[in-house]
Amino acid sequence: MFLAALLALGVAAALVAGTAGARSTVSLKGAGSSFVAPLVGLWSQNYKAAEVSYSPIGSGGGVNAITAKQVDFGASDAPLTHDQFGACPCVQIPWALSATSVAYNIPGASPGLRITGPIIADIYLGKIDFWDNAKIKKINQGKTIPHVKITPVFRSDASGTTYNFTDYLSKVSKEFKNKIGNGTQVDFGHTGIGARGSSGVANTVKQTPGGVTYVDVAYSLKNHIKFFRVQNAAKKFVTPGIRAIQSAASLVTKVPANNEMHIVDPPAKGKYVNAYPICTFTYVILQKSTGANAEAVKSFVKWALTKGQTVEGAQKLLFVPIPKLVQTKALKTLTQVH
Repeated sequence: MFLAALLALGVAAALVAGTAGARSTVSLKGAGSSFVAPLVGLWSQNYKAAEVSYSPIGSGGGVNAITAKQVDFGASDAPLTHDQFGACPCVQIPWALSATSVAYNIPGASPGLRITGPIIADIYLGKIDFWDNAKIKKINQGKTIPHVKITPVFRSDASGTTYNFTDYLSKVSKEFKNKIGNGTQVDFGHTGIGARGSSGVANTVKQTPGGVTYVDVAYSLKNHIKFFRVQNAAKKFVTPGIRAIQSAASLVTKVPANNEMHIVDPPAKGKYVNAYPICTFTYVILQKSTGANAEAVKSFVKWALTKGQTVEGAQKLLFVPIPKLVQTKALKTLTQVH
């Protein structure tokens, strides 16, 4: 059933061969977050102890797959809910860190446009219809913004990126929190166009004049899509760069028992003043009792948490090494797997 579902979605698990040297005959399969897929692809190319294949079917699909033991590891940008923990005797381990960009396609607009969280919320609430709206023009004085209708694009599948985006908007807009809320799959009403996966929303925006979406910054870079400078709590307009993501991650001073962390909209003080406000950790989900591949899975995840953090090409995709205290807790959690 799982394989049939993948085919129905048009998703094939891509087996990536090593760049050099002999590989083990051990084969590991993973599925889930499309957010982390570019980084897992780099890990697959560089990890020599096993063949690693990964299907970017979305965070919700990844949680379902590991719960049903159809894969060796799942991946999700959204932390597991109480019910998901109950259905799956699993651990969630933070293994990557990056940001969600707010990407747009506005023909004729000046580069380097700015936007705020409340304005993004109003767009997805259907309250702002055109890009030359007075609120948008006010924070982009001197910029050319044509009279183009806005088309919001959102993830139609259960998505950790949706969770990160709505987590942020629920924090900066009470109306958004009350009407739409936070989750991996929310009801945006009749506003916009739904598309599946990070590639899906990125391609839809590229083909839609006036389109805007929330997508992992690696996909904006890969598809050459412009993205906004988003205002943070310190009133600075920030792009999702390495230092801005690191600044947001410094919000974590203690890792909770279940590893769930929220780093959206850091406060307007101290080391957070340059933080990008829509950042997230993303998690690998493992069954506590993994079975025949237990040691191979643990070895791969341990490598990802250590050497994999600085694998060549990761920072070009704006994946930032997880902070030391997060790494320490992640490695400790991994010891629960057998």
